Amino acid sequence: MLRSCCRPLERCFGRRSGDGLFWHMDLKPHASGDFSIAVVQANSSLEDQSQVFTSPSATYVGVYDGHGGPEASRFVNKHLFSYLQKFSTEYGGMSADVIKKAFNATEEDFVHLVKQSLPLRPQIASVGSCCLVGAISDGELFVANLGDSRAVLGRRDLEDPKSTVVAERLSTDHNVSCEEVRKEVESLHPDDSAVVVYCRGVWRIKGIIQVSRSIGDVYLKKPEFNRDPILQQFGNLVPLKRPVLSAEPSIIKRKLKPQDLFLIFASDGLWEHLSDETAVQIVLKNPRAGIAKRLVGAALGEAAKKRELRYADIVKIEKGIRRHFHDDITVIVIYLNHHKGRPTNRKSKQGTPGGITAPVDIFSYNSNEIVENPYD
Repeated sequence: MLRSCCRPLERCFGRRSGDGLFWHMDLKPHASGDFSIAVVQANSSLEDQSQVFTSPSATYVGVYDGHGGPEASRFVNKHLFSYLQKFSTEYGGMSADVIKKAFNATEEDFVHLVKQSLPLRPQIASVGSCCLVGAISDGELFVANLGDSRAVLGRRDLEDPKSTVVAERLSTDHNVSCEEVRKEVESLHPDDSAVVVYCRGVWRIKGIIQVSRSIGDVYLKKPEFNRDPILQQFGNLVPLKRPVLSAEPSIIKRKLKPQDLFLIFASDGLWEHLSDETAVQIVLKNPRAGIAKRLVGAALGEAAKKRELRYADIVKIEKGIRRHFHDDITVIVIYLNHHKGRPTNRKSKQGTPGGITAPVDIFSYNSNEIVENPYD
């Protein structure tokens, strides 16, 4: 059974980067290898939340990318793992049904929170979170996803004589920028020609949101919230005949193979700047320790180049304003067989039960010290 971390905060929260909006954990053991995690904050309040829990037989990964505010992602970060643990115990192990039950219970609890919050906190009805979950147990991998965070596998191509490592996307991007997703949403609403519209340079559902699946966003799922006069203050609510967003996750199950080397779980802030293939090659060609912060650094470097800036310029920009240059970015790299990796100095035994939860708000833990880009 997995359990959460009970160690002192300074040990769980890892080391702070010279960039006051950056946090990382270079390398820690899990049941079948090592993992590395890094987060950079761009919003005034960090909307990305993330966690890794481990036991001698299982590893759980969660990346929750909030939008409209941090409330939904923080809620998921607090509750989803508990439901996964509860239902996997009740039903004899991890399964697609267990994951669906956990997602559904989390969604129902958040809807209940929204109802309790009205009319004092109407804004919470418009807050939501993407949700990417990975579970590794007994040599099997489950990946479940709502929204456009992404899981990518780095594996050796056994059919290639040079044995190159290829990137295999394991999750589905539920984003209407993808034509397939647009068609899916439109097919569910044949009587609504404006269910997906092109505005402000991108495709959006009802002209409001790009993702088609999430936890929260209650005002786009429950007509009674959308019609509430209190919520009209947001000015972008439109009458709903039926829900236009879903909380039904896409789930894949995969038997892990010797050629499967590592997994990259990341919020869309990373994938806006790096392709799947580029990210996999960075992981392949660099040391394990600090690999997550290297990926985040590579994304920040690309964000700087797009605006004709230097990395050092980006890291001097304050939270909130920095969102105009890049999103919050969370990266978790899970290595699947540490014996094939470079040696590491471990202070604890492989697979010791515990966990890492990234800071709720990195700015609260910053060092206010600016450094040059350590990832070039």
